[in-house]
Amino acid sequence: MNSKPKSGAAAKPAVSLPTKSRITLKVNGAVKKLEVAPWMTLLDALREHLDLTGTKKGCDHGQCGACTVLVNGRRINSCLTLAIMQDGAEVTTIEGFAEGQMLHPLQQAFIEHDAFQCGYCTPGQICSAVELISQGRAKSPDEIRELMSGNICRCGAYSNIVAAIQQVMQAQERKIDK
Repeated sequence: MNSKPKSGAAAKPAVSLPTKSRITLKVNGAVKKLEVAPWMTLLDALREHLDLTGTKKGCDHGQCGACTVLVNGRRINSCLTLAIMQDGAEVTTIEGFAEGQMLHPLQQAFIEHDAFQCGYCTPGQICSAVELISQGRAKSPDEIRELMSGNICRCGAYSNIVAAIQQVMQAQERKIDK
């Protein structure tokens, strides 16, 4: 028996993959409709489609935390998730924390404690710290350091970052005690 296909036999049709997917995100309180490639990360969608460049692209492997944003109130590395996986999600970037000219308490504390040097990691650090504080799990400087360990500061401003976070945590505790 001859196992070769006969000449002129019909070839299997190629599978066509979608080139764009439509998604909706609520970003910093505003609903955004986007058309993105299925393989586009949330980080690239934020930076390239919405011009939210405060979220930084660091290692692109989820190891440095520079791309940290909040998705539905939880911190994630936006370089490790596809934009289409977050369809319908609420995303908060560093640009979403200030209210007009009024800085978020953590942004102000980072300034007061000089908790940044080059500033590259600062947006991710602040996003992580906002979620850390909202979870209420960190009670000591060591716990803050442990829970912030996914955010690398190449300048070494860690003690200042911890001090800024502690200041905001203590201010919130004072509000609760009143």
